[in-house]
Amino acid sequence: MADKLPHNFPLLQNLIHKDKDSYKSDFYQQYSLYEQELEVFLSKPSERYKLLTDLIMFISQTCTCYPESVEGFSKHLLDALDKYATSLHPDIRMVMCRALILLRNKGRIKPLPLYQLFFKLFRCKSKVLRSTLYTFIIQDIKRVNTGHKDNKLNRSLQGFMYRMVSDSDGTAVDMSLRVMVELYTRRIWNDEQTVDVIKNAWFSKFSKVKATALKFFLGTDEKEEDEDSDSADDGPTARSIIMRYAANKKTAKEKKKRDKAIKALRRTKKKKNKKPNTDFSAIQLLRDPNSDAERLYSLLEKSNESFEVRLLMIMVLSRIIGVHRITILKFYSFLQRFLQPHQREVTKILLAAAQASHDEIFPEALEPIIRTIANNFITERNSSDVMAVGLNSVREICARCPLVMNQDLLQDLTQYKQKHDKTVTAAARSLIQLYRRIDPKMLMRKDRGRPTEASREIAVTSYGERIVQDFIPGSEALPSTSALAEEEESEDDGWEEASNDGSCDGSWHNVSSDEDAKMDEEPEEIEEDEEIIAEKIEMAKLNSQTRIFSQKDFESMRAHQAVKEITPAYSKKNKKVNLKRKAATLNEDCTANTELVPLDKIETVRKAGGTDREQKMAIVLASREGREPFGRKKTKMDPFASTTNKQKVKNKPFMMMREKAKKKTSGRSFREKQIALQKAMLKRAKHYK
Repeated sequence: MADKLPHNFPLLQNLIHKDKDSYKSDFYQQYSLYEQELEVFLSKPSERYKLLTDLIMFISQTCTCYPESVEGFSKHLLDALDKYATSLHPDIRMVMCRALILLRNKGRIKPLPLYQLFFKLFRCKSKVLRSTLYTFIIQDIKRVNTGHKDNKLNRSLQGFMYRMVSDSDGTAVDMSLRVMVELYTRRIWNDEQTVDVIKNAWFSKFSKVKATALKFFLGTDEKEEDEDSDSADDGPTARSIIMRYAANKKTAKEKKKRDKAIKALRRTKKKKNKKPNTDFSAIQLLRDPNSDAERLYSLLEKSNESFEVRLLMIMVLSRIIGVHRITILKFYSFLQRFLQPHQREVTKILLAAAQASHDEIFPEALEPIIRTIANNFITERNSSDVMAVGLNSVREICARCPLVMNQDLLQDLTQYKQKHDKTVTAAARSLIQLYRRIDPKMLMRKDRGRPTEASREIAVTSYGERIVQDFIPGSEALPSTSALAEEEESEDDGWEEASNDGSCDGSWHNVSSDEDAKMDEEPEEIEEDEEIIAEKIEMAKLNSQTRIFSQKDFESMRAHQAVKEITPAYSKKNKKVNLKRKAATLNEDCTANTELVPLDKIETVRKAGGTDREQKMAIVLASREGREPFGRKKTKMDPFASTTNKQKVKNKPFMMMREKAKKKTSGRSFREKQIALQKAMLKRAKHYK
């Protein structure tokens, strides 16, 4: 066996792991051979040495048994890769990297010098090597930061990444940037310094690197999913609905009820699972967003990159302006040149214009944008989809900067609600609904809708004005602390007290027809007593300052505010109105004005059902399901009876039935035609005689 050991590395490796002291001399014999082969190899690093690769893998597997040899072995590999990284033979280079990865996994090498070397090896042209190093770096940094973060290592490595982003090799810069993005996505390095390193890649000379960094700031980072959330939402499931109707009698009416319940359940779950478009943590971590936005805009103005890269710059810049409320007036005039219906990716340009709008910008700076959209998109010469996109864009801009719209233009745009096209009509009505909540007086009287309690509380502000409230809206609907104390005392006594005052107790009161007539005769707009308004405000202040609100209280306040949206301002108090149902519907439909604008809010157009043949046939076939077929039943009274002549004709070959088919077409057989021709010729011969 001793003769076989020098050439059988797996056998020697196994023996060393079993008894390292007995085979120490054999290990050092192979180690000295490795040093000789390495010296020969470094004289010609581009050639491949099979023996050297076997020795490197053998020593990397067994050197942990002899710790005194690890430091020298790892230093040899690090120096060889650092000096001859690009000139080494690919196989030798891959073996050396795998040996270093093996030593690092066993904790025999410090991480920082190894990471710095591997980042430099990203310059190599081997795709397999780059992929291997990329995976190892991410996994090892994740392992180092598991439990508690190694801030010293992270800061040192992030400082090294600043230099790598400005490297002269595009592949190395791109791979280094991808490592940073992946670490941020996995929430390992999600601090300001990581974002600052990725931000520096905006100004790289490589288009691919620039595009990767810009896409990162557009929200490509994955959203944190709640792993602890219940898989089954509160409420019924589709299975429970099916089982509920399974015990009932099988009728068409019950089947319709079941299908309707399942559709309603799916619709509700879809609304619950829809995540808000509010993940922009990377943009919020920018250290100096104002100077970053100005630098990016100056780069955009002078850029000769492709349209795709410039579009990414526009989207990132608009998002920074919208999130941090920055004012760059030249950006809006820059966008104006792209606002044409035939422009490529025009919906994203419109999205950028809406995203870059906020109430701290001068309305005069945004007014040309609104005018350009109205003149180029919202005209009769364009299609209905183009007009709807234009109206949606105007609505999103006005939702963030209401003062940009003037009364004349608004009233002109709202006239499109009468257009005989559903897409344009829906977009125009959404603009009307927006200004009903913001400033109803700008609309025409017929478009303002019925005044509600919420519309009376609308306060129109001028530019730069802020309304500061010293109470929580809706808290006036909650009972005061004194009322709560009285209620607790009554519960302790075991008696219920009935109040005789005229306050609303939630019940309906009957009103005579004479009183209804008198109330109908009253004018529609009656000013509410100022004392009642002041009393509500005082009640809200008292509750806000003396109570600690629970989650149930906040839900009650939100419900009260929703009821205000549909409660008529000057309604008859005793009129029965199903307010709870309307308020719930309004609370679902009205979404809050988030900082990010979803693209579907601009691209969404409402169309009628499809008119092509395939969709029509699908509707027809779907309507035929579950019903009996029309027509006469083609079944024989006697199943063993023979077929009729008519049925036999259908199965005969066509050549046998061709003459009969001709007769049916012309009305005469071939023989009848012969006789007719003979008679005609005889008659003609007699005529010539």
